[in-house]
Amino acid sequence: MTTLQKICLGYFVALLGAAALNYIPGLTDAQGLAFGIFALDLFDDALHLASALWALIAALVSQRAAKTFLILFGALYLGDGVFGFFTGYGFLDFGIFTNPSAGMSWTLLRVLANLPHLLLGGVALWAGLRDAGQ
Repeated sequence: MTTLQKICLGYFVALLGAAALNYIPGLTDAQGLAFGIFALDLFDDALHLASALWALIAALVSQRAAKTFLILFGALYLGDGVFGFFTGYGFLDFGIFTNPSAGMSWTLLRVLANLPHLLLGGVALWAGLRDAGQ
């Protein structure tokens, strides 16, 4: 198994964890916010689960599939995190289409709410592109 395939396995585990956040007692508050920062709904859970399965399949199929996953997933999630700073909503859950823009904000809560997608997306994109010439 190559390094990129192992990275995809890590993404599988991380994304399964994200999909499970709403179902672990004590991680959501009375308003339904995970860690008191962001709300995840059934659509978000399904998106994280589908992404996790995509990562697992990519890890098991080949180096090329892993690289493709990391580049595409990375670009999508990184872009979603960037949109979160500019509008308060991402595009992966269609939030930018169903909610009016909340405007750009650098508040701590906005940073923390978008940080998972920025980190997951940025690292995945970097790993996939770093290995693109090999």
